[in-house]
Amino acid sequence: MTSDAIENSAANKAKTGELKTRWWLANGHAQTLYRKFSSAPDLGHSRQRVELSDGDFIDIDWALKPDDGLAERKKIVLILHGLCGCSRSSYVLSLQSLLVARGVSSAAMNFRGCSGESNRLARSYHSGVTEDLREVLSTLLEHYPEHEIFTVGYSLGANVLLKYLGEEGKAAQCSAAVAVSTPFRLADCSRTMLSGLSGMYGRYFVNRLKVTLDDKMRALESAGNRAELERMHQLTIPGRFASVWEFDDLITAPLHGFASAEDYYERCSSSAFLSAIKTPTLLLQSKDDPIIPAASLPAVDTLPAGVRFQLTERGGHVGFVAARESRWLEEQIYRGLFG
Repeated sequence: MTSDAIENSAANKAKTGELKTRWWLANGHAQTLYRKFSSAPDLGHSRQRVELSDGDFIDIDWALKPDDGLAERKKIVLILHGLCGCSRSSYVLSLQSLLVARGVSSAAMNFRGCSGESNRLARSYHSGVTEDLREVLSTLLEHYPEHEIFTVGYSLGANVLLKYLGEEGKAAQCSAAVAVSTPFRLADCSRTMLSGLSGMYGRYFVNRLKVTLDDKMRALESAGNRAELERMHQLTIPGRFASVWEFDDLITAPLHGFASAEDYYERCSSSAFLSAIKTPTLLLQSKDDPIIPAASLPAVDTLPAGVRFQLTERGGHVGFVAARESRWLEEQIYRGLFG
């Protein structure tokens, strides 16, 4: 893959990448599952807690902190994980490992409740939770005012990132961004996970979400947080959720001020915010993504001048595992951020 593959033509047309895969990784499911279950680099983290204005917290995990004397450039890459992910997700560690090797500081942001410790409030995280990203970016800039901030989001984190960039326009607090495997239209993606082979991803996610929900209930009870427990008890919580859509309808929506799952999906889908993005941004997607249907991808001729679109034939969902380039995805991200 040459650098030309991630540059827009004058007409801002989409590029189809030449990701060459091994024969046994030649479909979207194989790519997705291989990345999920592959071993991750052994990378140490330094944790920082960001206290939020509503009394909750976000934990960010540093690899090569800016002030430890080893960082070679005054740049920080903030990384946002996907649904049910965390700073120890393989794709996060793979990117941080490459950045460390090149002397670039990076911080992996764990969304609320994803750092190994339940958050303090009933509310959690979701695909449109830009207020938390905004506070974390402000904290980084306050601590490191001489540094440039660059941001990378995967899946749910990519949707949050693009929504934030569109909301902020020219005021966005980052110099460049990369969004990988973005669910641009949340309803389409949630619906895709209701049936067929893609239904296994829906079952995986909703089972993980139920475990996290149960853990939160126990944590709130242990802390004696009656006000937040009351909020949880007002929810309709079945013994088992049938789908991500049902979880979002019964839990995500009422906890975060939405009327329903459909209302949440409509108001938080990043597709509605793309045209307002002013930050140089790379969108990296695969045609064979088993979670994101092709119909939900943005029309390239509607993207603003600074938003580039790289579309590969193969890659799955946050997969992009190449035959001979072990860091193909990370290299694309690095070029997308720094040229």
